[in-house]
Amino acid sequence: MRTFVAILLEQRAVNRLYQGIEALRYDSVHGNFTRKENLHLTMVFIGDTTRFDGIKQAMNTIHQNSFVIHMDHLGRFQRRGGDLYWVGLKHCQPILSLYHQIYHALKQQGFPLENREYKPHLTLGREVLLSDSFNKREWETEFLPINSLVSKVSLMKSERIKGVLTYTELYSIPLV
Repeated sequence: MRTFVAILLEQRAVNRLYQGIEALRYDSVHGNFTRKENLHLTMVFIGDTTRFDGIKQAMNTIHQNSFVIHMDHLGRFQRRGGDLYWVGLKHCQPILSLYHQIYHALKQQGFPLENREYKPHLTLGREVLLSDSFNKREWETEFLPINSLVSKVSLMKSERIKGVLTYTELYSIPLV
């Protein structure tokens, strides 16, 4: 089962981000846009595993107070066939600390994880080709900044149900 550890956003933040996605969709020629119910901030991608006890043990070692994240800019990764658009976070030491705790705890449990710099972002759409009329500055002015309280960390599974990519929370731990 494909799994990852994530931050789920407050509903008001999800609603605002989805309004931004709908605006991107309107200004696009093509794209595969994130479903509202799938909006999240990936902390660590684990991949295919059934070792849920190991993941839970790793997550249970986390010691972090709740905190607020600030989403403040639109970015993109250029790709052949269409770009990946995302919303990035203002520098946030608590999110980096949380990432390192989760990453190292999972490594100690023997999970083979990618070793690369963590760049927190929320994916809005993949394979996106925007029309010439799209104005990034106007989009950012209309939809950003967005803040969200981070009060828990979730283990998620990713699967296709009747052809629809669906993320389901399997386990979570509260942040104090």
